[in-house]
Amino acid sequence: MDSPRPQTGHVLIDVDYVGICGSDLHYFYDGVNGAFVVREPLIPGHELSGRVAQDPAGNLEPGQPVTVHPARFGPEQPKYPEHPHLWPGGSYLGSASTWPHTQGAAVGQLLVEARMVVPLPEALPVRRAVLAEPLAVAMHGAAKAGDLRGKDVLVSGAGPIGLLALVAARAGGAVAVDVSDVLDGPLARAQALGADSVINVAQTQLPVNDYDVILECSGAPGAISAVLTAVRPAGAVVQIGMAPNEVKPINLAPYIAKEVRLLGSFRFKDEIAEAVGILAADANIEGIITHEFGLEAAEEAFSAAKDAQSSGKVVLRL
Repeated sequence: MDSPRPQTGHVLIDVDYVGICGSDLHYFYDGVNGAFVVREPLIPGHELSGRVAQDPAGNLEPGQPVTVHPARFGPEQPKYPEHPHLWPGGSYLGSASTWPHTQGAAVGQLLVEARMVVPLPEALPVRRAVLAEPLAVAMHGAAKAGDLRGKDVLVSGAGPIGLLALVAARAGGAVAVDVSDVLDGPLARAQALGADSVINVAQTQLPVNDYDVILECSGAPGAISAVLTAVRPAGAVVQIGMAPNEVKPINLAPYIAKEVRLLGSFRFKDEIAEAVGILAADANIEGIITHEFGLEAAEEAFSAAKDAQSSGKVVLRL
């Protein structure tokens, strides 16, 4: 198949790595992610890294390592101009939120707008850079809580986004970051990444009124109820994990009685450049990647990513 021919304003990328996200798992196994239903064949891949194949403008050299901001923003909304990632009419690589769907990066080459391309510093290997998009998501969520300097933070859910929320909270200046999960495997990975303590909530209840900020990354209704109890009065809970688009029971009594700030967090705005810097400075973050598969073994890769006990971030190598 012939390579796409980029016009000025676009860049052709040779994709090296694509990460499998929780949303990809929902699409693959359930055919739906939150409110977004798969209605036609969908190529996944919004977490990616690779190298420039061709830039007609000549701003990027062939072979230059890059990652990509996967969003195309819709028309500006005058009521909330500072939140372009929430403007309707936009799109996201590998997403069923649009019709036709926006195809993703799990292909040999990807054509994107030049403004979406983020060059990598020499200190950041292309493989580690596949974590830039999910780290940006985690950083956006952590920032929703405000200044984290000196704060005690709990990350609820130690999957890949939870592990990167631990990184984001540390980068934001949190004085202590605990991590909770129902499985020992993810908690061991959180401990290796530098969590101050880990809590298996299948065995031990969270402490009551203990945390200034909680970054909820599981999306499980039971976990949301539990963290509303664990956050201190006048504290903040940021919901980063995607919840099902259906009615689920959640205990809101602590939220009301403690005047908790309960904040939603969706994708990210422009944090990916800062995420690239954090990844370049800390090689240990690459340990979040636990499995790597060739594209021909994609089904096996998705199976591994579904096994939260044994896998952190699973990536496809193209």
